[in-house]
Parts: sequence; C-alpha cells; structure tokens
Amino acid sequence: MKKVIIDQLSRYESFIFVGAAMAGATLLKLLGILYFSSDWLWFIAGLGLVVEGTISLVKQKNFEKKYKIIEVGSSEHKKIMPSN
Repeated sequence: MKKVIIDQLSRYESFIFVGAAMAGATLLKLLGILYFSSDWLWFIAGLGLVVEGTISLVKQKNFEKKYKIIEVGSSEHKKIMPSN
C-alpha cells in the first residue's frame, strides 16, 4: 500500500491536482463567486510544497540507488582513473 502511494506521488499526479485546485480556487475568489479566507490558499500552497518535496526526495533516493557518485580525488576515483 505504501509503495503504491509513493509511486502515485512520484508521477506528479498529486502535484498537478494541488496546482489546479489552487488556481481554480483563486480564480473563483477573484471573480467573486466564492468568498473564503486566503489562508486556505496558503494551506493548499503548503500542500503543494509537501508533494513537490516528496517527489524530489523519492526521485533522489531512486537516483542514489541506481548510480554511485564518486568524488574526484577519492580513493575510489584513483582506482578507476589511475594517474599516469
């Protein structure tokens, strides 16, 4: 179950939904159709940041699992690229 939720978040669907909800609510408020506190828009923006951060974290962890980063000058770098 947890894996399914993370996969869904990593496909950006949730982020697109949060952005569309915020844009739609802002438009309805500007047109005077809805009246609500702008604090709700900040709440939705915060949710969007949480979703974006989660997506970035998942993507970064997947990248780190797939690739190994070797810094120049490290012992592993010297093994791979011996100096002449």
